[in-house]
Amino acid sequence: MSETVNQSILPYTAKINEDNHLEIGGCDTVELVERYGTPLIVYDEDSIRKCCSQYKNAFSSYDKTKVLFAGKAFMTKTICHIVQEEGLGIDVVSGGEIYTALKSSFKMENLYFNGNNKTLDELELALDSGIGRITVDNFMELAILDNIAKYHGKTVKILLRITPGIECHTHEYIQTGHLDSKFGFDLTQLDEAIELIKDEYTNLELVGLHAHIGSQIFETQVYHDLVGIMAEQFAYIKDKFDIELEEMNIGGGLGIRYTEGDDPPSIYQISEVIVNSLKENIKKYSINEPILIVEPGRSLVSASGVTLYTSGSYKQVPEGRKYVAVDGGMADNPRPSMYQADYKAMVANKAGNDPEEVVTIAGRFCESGDILIKDVKLPTVDPGDIVCLLSTGAYNYSMASNYNRVPRPACVLVHKGQSDVIIERETYENIISLDRIPKRLTSKTLEGSM
Repeated sequence: MSETVNQSILPYTAKINEDNHLEIGGCDTVELVERYGTPLIVYDEDSIRKCCSQYKNAFSSYDKTKVLFAGKAFMTKTICHIVQEEGLGIDVVSGGEIYTALKSSFKMENLYFNGNNKTLDELELALDSGIGRITVDNFMELAILDNIAKYHGKTVKILLRITPGIECHTHEYIQTGHLDSKFGFDLTQLDEAIELIKDEYTNLELVGLHAHIGSQIFETQVYHDLVGIMAEQFAYIKDKFDIELEEMNIGGGLGIRYTEGDDPPSIYQISEVIVNSLKENIKKYSINEPILIVEPGRSLVSASGVTLYTSGSYKQVPEGRKYVAVDGGMADNPRPSMYQADYKAMVANKAGNDPEEVVTIAGRFCESGDILIKDVKLPTVDPGDIVCLLSTGAYNYSMASNYNRVPRPACVLVHKGQSDVIIERETYENIISLDRIPKRLTSKTLEGSM
């Protein structure tokens, strides 16, 4: 089977141009830096659209499949617009993500709302905006959502999130399907939850189950096992409660290639495992064909994005490492410090040059742990060179902060030689715009100056 976007470190349109510069989407990255500054996150529109298409094609052998983009990976109005054009829905996890979709004219019936501690305001917004489904995570949320739905005179279609007891080989912070997790109902709690829905929470309509076993997953067997566990629950619920569930949401989590050492399965490989398991288990448990829902996030947008930095100071430790500092770091990419994540880098203005030295790419923030890549072999990096981190399209801007009161970077979308800002670069004024000084303090200052 052919390579899919999640298996590529570079964006689909990336190449080295005649000026020896990295080019993406027909745009010279050095010229992008001259125009927009750094740090700069560049997204290749073709890569995003190609990956959407690959997901739809890969699951076409099961025609009752819905693909939802997991918005937490990178949620903007432009991304909402693109994935809607490509025929995908969106999995949202906050009021801010719901509001973003709403303001991008997204069809709200194609939104599914997830999360382990949704606030009253967020649930109100979800109901007011006509969101398609709410995935309920715990008993407290069942009661709250039923009260809100009753107050508004609505019946809300819900899925119950379960913890299937599957542990995958990934970082412990991004495992979610094992039993000791903050997410979802244990399988032993399902009977009680369903009885409450049938007998007390009459404004809730149970239509399916949801599970998500983790992120950056390279195994295929875990998806086969997950589908089997969920199908067994579908059969059990039909037999005991006479409820024919309609939707099986197996989450996302497919891994991507950050470095040459990563070897994720393709979208086609994972879809074959999932669809075959589903068809086998439909026969095994004599259940109706459910709507199959998958929720790719990282695998849909990560390879489409790169981050461009300008190199600044450097430090050679005697008999030790050479540190090259860039004008960003852990505030715009917290993954290395949080997850010990690995990345590959290039020097965008020397893209075709042979590697000459081993350096450690250090961030600018006041933390010793602000290291983006340890011991990477690159062409000689001089001050002013453009250092490019690859596969930064997911969980970089969406997890960014203003640590040290540094403005967050701009994001641009490139396509056929055209570049467009999709998130403006923050300014110092943006950073202080929500600051307030109590009047009692300003009055004391005035009194002291008299």
